[in-house]
Amino acid sequence: MVIASLILSGCALPRSGPNKNEIYAGAVERGGNTNIIYVNDHVARAANYQPSYGFGADFLNAAPVQADDIRPGDTLGLQIWENVDDGLLASLGQSSTQLQTLQVDSQGYIFVPYAGRVKASGNSPDSLRRIITDRLASQTPDPQVLVTRVAGDGATVSVGGKVTGQGVYPLERPTRTLSAMLAKAGGVAIDPEIAVVTVKRGNATGKVWLKDLYANSRNDIALRGGDVILVDEDQRSFTALGALGGQTKVPLGSEEVSAIEGIALVGGLNSSIADPTGVFILRDEPESVARRVMGNPSLYGTQRFAYVLDLTRPNGLFLARDFLIRDGDTVYVTEAPFTQFSKVIAAITGAANSARSIEAVGTN
Repeated sequence: MVIASLILSGCALPRSGPNKNEIYAGAVERGGNTNIIYVNDHVARAANYQPSYGFGADFLNAAPVQADDIRPGDTLGLQIWENVDDGLLASLGQSSTQLQTLQVDSQGYIFVPYAGRVKASGNSPDSLRRIITDRLASQTPDPQVLVTRVAGDGATVSVGGKVTGQGVYPLERPTRTLSAMLAKAGGVAIDPEIAVVTVKRGNATGKVWLKDLYANSRNDIALRGGDVILVDEDQRSFTALGALGGQTKVPLGSEEVSAIEGIALVGGLNSSIADPTGVFILRDEPESVARRVMGNPSLYGTQRFAYVLDLTRPNGLFLARDFLIRDGDTVYVTEAPFTQFSKVIAAITGAANSARSIEAVGTN
């Protein structure tokens, strides 16, 4: 009676997860919502879409700012020479007047005595010098004006995350690009191979691998006042479950990882229980990829896929080598059919031995 019960309840014995038939039961053809697809050369090519980091056109097409341009928030120094002994601004016996703390207001203006409210922002110090000179020329003969920028805190960039020196840095001539600003902040404080740089500008956001920033000069975008730069570790990963050497969440890093490499990263197939014909890659495919894989242009929206790799086929290992893992994937390996049978036999043997032990105790 005990033996019959164990045979009938064999499916309830401990195991690492669903078997192949249970996964196939969720196929679209059987009323489920999962597309069960055996991987072949076409599928491997069609599914190998790798989302990449990068900046949009707004970032890439922005020209470097003119570091000499005056901006709201800047502090200017102003010195004026007058060609008369008793000038408009100079003290008695002095030929020049020096004003060191002219703050450019939020609308971009400064106030200069006898010249009035002058638009400073958008002008270089030299062009502002000419404007003030023209304003004063009608009131004092041959004025000479010198304009300097004392501080440039009107245009700053915030740098945070995994960098050596977090802080707010002025946008100056040497630091007008992303790579230069990162260098100003002391560089990244993590492994450059896994570093991702994100730039936030208003409502727009772009990101790039650090290695791609230096590999392609186009990614070295021009910065703007108010930009926020964040450096962090890449968060992409996949999950490995089932009859594998380990069950864990695995970071992808910046490199492309194939299915065979992903399996190797967790210790390979468990040789005692794994079914090499039941290697599944579970993911949600975007509409464009789903249409290519299925050859069906009428598919709409994100589709759920279970890709099947049969490593025992003549080219099974090659297909596993060519099929790329993506962020968020689940790699699941089913147990071999005999494994559950072995568990049933072990349970039966154990139950029989227990029964005999109980009988022996009762007869003593």
